[in-house]
Amino acid sequence: MNAASPNDNDRRQWQPFPAFNFVVEIVRDDQSKALAGGAFSDCDGIEVSQEVKTLREGGNPNRVHRLAGPVAFGQLTLKRGVTHGFDLWQWFSDSLANPALRAGVTISVLQSDRREWGRFVLSRCLPVRLKAPTLNARDGNVAVEELQIAYETFRWEDKSNA
Repeated sequence: MNAASPNDNDRRQWQPFPAFNFVVEIVRDDQSKALAGGAFSDCDGIEVSQEVKTLREGGNPNRVHRLAGPVAFGQLTLKRGVTHGFDLWQWFSDSLANPALRAGVTISVLQSDRREWGRFVLSRCLPVRLKAPTLNARDGNVAVEELQIAYETFRWEDKSNA
């Protein structure tokens, strides 16, 4: 193999990770046990954006400077089949009673063999919307509730070489 050829590790790094294989854990700041870990069917809203400030250079109409502006994080949306536990509802209720209550959320992305590829770690999370499932006696679909969570920051932890 010549020096310009990618090796197997390089090729593996370029491969997209499977979006269907993930585990979610929510741990309240006032507890050590996870709430409803891994019981979610959908996870959306892990995002960060940065505003760009544009300044024109005085005396030169053809020149602008781009400066980094404020950073904004998304809002996480989790959906799951309703289970017998009401831990998410309790967290929402407790957050209403104590607005300072926060939690940490970890979304672990798994490889096809269920080994952890990496994880998104969201900090200072606050539940902002909790939607009860649609109840319909005519069809046999699973009841799904939806939880939206605001978070202040997130980071990616690479576990692929661990």
